[in-house]
Amino acid sequence: MPTLLSLGHGYSAQALARRLVPQGWRIIGTTRDPDKPMEGVERLVWPAPLPEGVTHILASAAPDDGGDPFLATHARAITALDLQWAGYLSTTGVYGDHGGAWVDEDTPPTPASRRGIWRVAAERQWQALMPMHVFRLAGIYGPGRGPFEKVRDGTARRIIKPGQVFSRIHVDDIVQVLDASIRHPAPGIYNVCDDDPAPPEDVIAEAARLLGLPVPPAIPFDQAEMSPMARSFYAESKRVRNDRIKAIGVTLRFPDYRAGLADLLASATVTANTTMPQTDSNAPT
Repeated sequence: MPTLLSLGHGYSAQALARRLVPQGWRIIGTTRDPDKPMEGVERLVWPAPLPEGVTHILASAAPDDGGDPFLATHARAITALDLQWAGYLSTTGVYGDHGGAWVDEDTPPTPASRRGIWRVAAERQWQALMPMHVFRLAGIYGPGRGPFEKVRDGTARRIIKPGQVFSRIHVDDIVQVLDASIRHPAPGIYNVCDDDPAPPEDVIAEAARLLGLPVPPAIPFDQAEMSPMARSFYAESKRVRNDRIKAIGVTLRFPDYRAGLADLLASATVTANTTMPQTDSNAPT
């Protein structure tokens, strides 16, 4: 049985598990919370010895100034595994700011934030340990992660910073990339993003259009009240190329945010309709 050890079993890894479990995979996900729901996944409360039988490993936990948290304690045990594939989920934030210009996997990392610096260090730790597939993910959205709720409740903001663009990726397309890589291993670096880097205010406007609601007013960046974390994202602007994921056979389900948002809204509507309580047909309405 193919067995995936998911180190830091977060949003993207959970989506991958939902694809692999019906195919007969055993998935072991790490967590520090013994009560965390992990449907279809064996829970491994961390820290713990590595389980037997692991054939694949996916690491996605955020590093800190000490590097990757799993390698800090289990590097030797991880290298002793008889692995068929190993992947690391990183971020396109490692490229830093390029003033809206294009970057690809051959662009040298120039991270400006501590988070980006730590990610580059963790990538290199893993690459020094074994043949590694490094997936640099753009801004992730998907079920439970989209702009619709904020647009509906009136808290969405269209913050305008001229020239600002971000790349994005739907979680289903992340799963596609990981699945393709597992089937045809080729260690290296892969940018995982869609085909249409876009200003963030355009995404909010499209969500409002799909909902049939007024487009939130524009707020100049220098007048916007933002947390330091949120403001830090606006310090970087770049367009990210994704040619390498297409070279391994991936055809994006959602090549731009318009397709992704439309599907999210349609899927949410279907889910809501199918989970409504059924009533007696003779009941008053």
